[in-house]
Amino acid sequence: MLEYLRNASEKPLAKFLIAVLAFSFIGWGVAEWIFGGAVSDTNLVRVGDAEITVNQFSNHKSQTLANMSREKQRSIYTDANATRAFNKRVLNELATQQMVQNRAHDLGFVISDHRIAQQIRQLPDFQEDGKFSKYRFDYVLGANGLTEDKLADILRSEIARTMVLGAMGEAIKVPKFAVDSLYNARYATREIEYKTVKFDDFKVEKPSDETLKTYYAQHPKTLPETRRASYVFVAADMSKPDAYDEGMERMLKVEDEIIAGESLAKAAAKHGAKFVQLKDFARNESVNDANITPEIVAKIFGMDEGADSETIEGKTGFLIVHLDKINPAHSAEFDSVKKDLVPEWTKAEKRKQAYERANSILVDLNKDNRWDKAKSETVTRTTGAPVAVLNDTFNNSVGTRKIVETPDAFYVLFVKSVKQPAQDDKKRESLRKELEQSSTFQIQADYDKFLHREYPVKLNTKVYERFIEK
Repeated sequence: MLEYLRNASEKPLAKFLIAVLAFSFIGWGVAEWIFGGAVSDTNLVRVGDAEITVNQFSNHKSQTLANMSREKQRSIYTDANATRAFNKRVLNELATQQMVQNRAHDLGFVISDHRIAQQIRQLPDFQEDGKFSKYRFDYVLGANGLTEDKLADILRSEIARTMVLGAMGEAIKVPKFAVDSLYNARYATREIEYKTVKFDDFKVEKPSDETLKTYYAQHPKTLPETRRASYVFVAADMSKPDAYDEGMERMLKVEDEIIAGESLAKAAAKHGAKFVQLKDFARNESVNDANITPEIVAKIFGMDEGADSETIEGKTGFLIVHLDKINPAHSAEFDSVKKDLVPEWTKAEKRKQAYERANSILVDLNKDNRWDKAKSETVTRTTGAPVAVLNDTFNNSVGTRKIVETPDAFYVLFVKSVKQPAQDDKKRESLRKELEQSSTFQIQADYDKFLHREYPVKLNTKVYERFIEK
């Protein structure tokens, strides 16, 4: 073709073809200029100064899927939420790998080809009778869809990870005083005295309407926003491609009817779909319908009144939701909550009297430095007294005197003394290991934060939406 154009460049047909080719190249460049590189941009994630492409994402995703069971693969292919979660997992793995490589580069670590070759020869999968086998090497690579260069990149990445993060996995030696402090704090016992003042020990008269109205003015009841919705549903076996396509085709017909102005109920009846009218429900309320998941509830509360959703893929089929009505949050009428106010007011009045009694006991204790009929106990962090009393006992110093409140009583507490625990070598060793693990975990978490600060991860949302979340 090109030779023909050169030999016949003066002929009219040749000039025409040259003009067409020139315009094509110019158009390609103009498109690139107009769209700012968006046409050819495949950089999905930037990690520091390095970039991860869509091709790298696709390769890593394919390799990860290949190592999964068919059941897990099926769930990822058929469940939109599982697909999104899997894509995020692949992105996180790639970003983490790139951060490690960036760090290895900045630290000047060099992983030679000679070391990679040695590593390959030592891998058991490539050996036969204790020696490296070229046949097994080629066979394993082919079976896993790998090239020699790709395998070398994987090994180089793993070695870099070990060099950068290897020290993070080493156990941290914990000093003896730290083990002693934690051992004494966890296993020491305390001597306490306390008195119980129960709310129900006090009597109150039945409240009048005026009393309840005054109480309600100070404690109004706000009813949350509720919404009423309906939906049309087309059942389908989402794990079978043919059934999936058939269900989608039926739903598209229903959707066309709705777009044309038909109601959900009539559109569903025309195409044998199911129409469901839901009762009013609040945002955090569980809807008694298997098709209405928390994700769909969240979507409903993001819709405008009278709007229709797009076609939603559920676990057992397709649905389109219509938001019928929004009931805004509002204060309840007094008469509608009057019965509920009586026990609330009664408990509040009993609590008031119980607090006055408990405070009187505490004043007498502080004044005379002793009290009668107090309960005396030796307690641990988990046994010997009500949980609230135990929490305050060990969260305060010896000599503390205070009132502890629970939902149905007040406790007047006096922390008398502390008794150090007897030595137990098994418990001490268990604590030492626990401290080592927590210290190691903390260092790993701090180093991970450092890597994220040093090599910030930025997602190219346009490319992600164009290639991944299509």
